[in-house]
Amino acid sequence: MLSVREVGIRFGGIVALDRVSFDVDEGSILGLIGPNGAGKTTMFNCVTRIYRPDSGQILLDGHDLLRDRPHHIIGRGVARTFQNVELFRRMTVLDNVLVGLHSSGGTHGHGWLGSALGLPWTRREERLARERALAALKDVGLGALADRPVGGLPFGTLKAIELARALVSRPRLLLLDEPAGGLNHEEVGQLEVLLKRLHAAYRLTLLVVEHHMSLVMAISDQVVVLDFGRKIAEGTPRQVQENPKVIEAYLGTGPVVAPEGRRIVTGEPSGEAGA
Repeated sequence: MLSVREVGIRFGGIVALDRVSFDVDEGSILGLIGPNGAGKTTMFNCVTRIYRPDSGQILLDGHDLLRDRPHHIIGRGVARTFQNVELFRRMTVLDNVLVGLHSSGGTHGHGWLGSALGLPWTRREERLARERALAALKDVGLGALADRPVGGLPFGTLKAIELARALVSRPRLLLLDEPAGGLNHEEVGQLEVLLKRLHAAYRLTLLVVEHHMSLVMAISDQVVVLDFGRKIAEGTPRQVQENPKVIEAYLGTGPVVAPEGRRIVTGEPSGEAGA
């Protein structure tokens, strides 16, 4: 599905990504981890064309995404969330999700004139869009909040709204940038269950950046580890968590056992601020 080939990018004299390569198989979940400043979010921004790499290729089913304009990426079946939740606080939960659908071209709107005149096809498209947005909200457990204003809702709920907004475009490839960021232990556990369910229900391919190692190891088929813009490890969760380079990069204070009995690295990642 997704092939990242020798991708490199600099910001001034700083090498953010240094010839990074990896593959994400269709239908799989790949965890992209590393200390702060390792280049994880930069990689996301390259895949979604917020940044244009200085070198390399990013192929989606053989098509080079670097040839596309940023606003065309979602039309390729790629959606993402962000570290910092970006929602319209004065709009309702449902309207925020509808933004994701209209951004993707998921409706074939006929412009303001059709809406103003109440033309039949416009009304039909608006109804279908609302149904899809409501379905996405129900899938993340927020159907009852559809008509609530976003302002004042708990942070964990805001993260779920952003996830629904990404899902409503029915992507094939979904990039999640720290979906567990700011969540408590119980909420992280609930997120694990939700992501596994959505992965199966939507037949998604997931690329996940996350600092919660227990979550990454529990949901990922493969894990790629970056450090200072370079790939230092790649493999199954077990292979990665036992890799000396990964343990050194994370300065783990000791092992912790996941529910399945697997050993995972603990401790806060080292490195500079940023991703």
